[in-house]
Amino acid sequence: MNLTLEHIQADIQQGVAQALAEDIGSGDITAQLIPADKHSHARIISRDQATIAGCAWVDEVFKQLDSGVEIIWHVEDGQQVNANDTLFELKGSSRSLLTGERTALNFLQTLSAVATKCFHYSQQVSHTQVKLLDTRKTIPGMRSALKYAVTQGGCHNHRIGLFDAFLIKENHINACGTIKQAIEQAKIIAPGKPVEVEVESFDELNQALDAGADIIMLDNFSIDETKQAVEQANGKAKLEASGNITDKTLVSVAETGVDFISIGALTKDIKAVDLSMRMV
Repeated sequence: MNLTLEHIQADIQQGVAQALAEDIGSGDITAQLIPADKHSHARIISRDQATIAGCAWVDEVFKQLDSGVEIIWHVEDGQQVNANDTLFELKGSSRSLLTGERTALNFLQTLSAVATKCFHYSQQVSHTQVKLLDTRKTIPGMRSALKYAVTQGGCHNHRIGLFDAFLIKENHINACGTIKQAIEQAKIIAPGKPVEVEVESFDELNQALDAGADIIMLDNFSIDETKQAVEQANGKAKLEASGNITDKTLVSVAETGVDFISIGALTKDIKAVDLSMRMV
């Protein structure tokens, strides 16, 4: 399931409240230098080419901080922008604009970084049917935000957490006994939940296929091995490639015919988009 804003409204509110609290603390003492009745007009620009994600977090920052601040958006989530493009404008209390600036831009620059990376990767494999998936390698406390950003760049969400799908790995298998026993137990514990098994060899692939796994993760299979696995599975289960997927290997892996490719770098190896607020 791909996360949407409707799914994560409570997370947005909670995340913004926590971010404002850690930044403002007992009060913005620098903003108190400015007369309380002074109003300003600010313009926020991107210094980078980027894919935007995080508009709702900016809105929530100023909703919680000062509902009198007017936000005029020139872009929306999922939109491509160029360096020096205006993203949005702010009008309102000078104190509020300056107090909320960093928290708002922190969310926008981070989520846009994820969306930008995802767009870059998704465009490379747009000629195939593969779906690129994120992982649980996310910043603590920002899981839903980062996974939402992934979707705005054209990629897809893997399981959201440990609760919505099984991913049976080597240690789980060792503890359960065999791949078959692990899959059987999973279907008893949570009937209807997707059951995915990570395999490291063709013997394990065959065991997972015979036991009725819904998805099989091919861990660090070579290109030739992945092609062979696709032929061997023959549609009996969905196949996911994983492990050290880079710019140099992504297209080759996608062209093997696997259904999914999971890439931790989508959320953990990102560079914040450079944003700037300028008073008009």
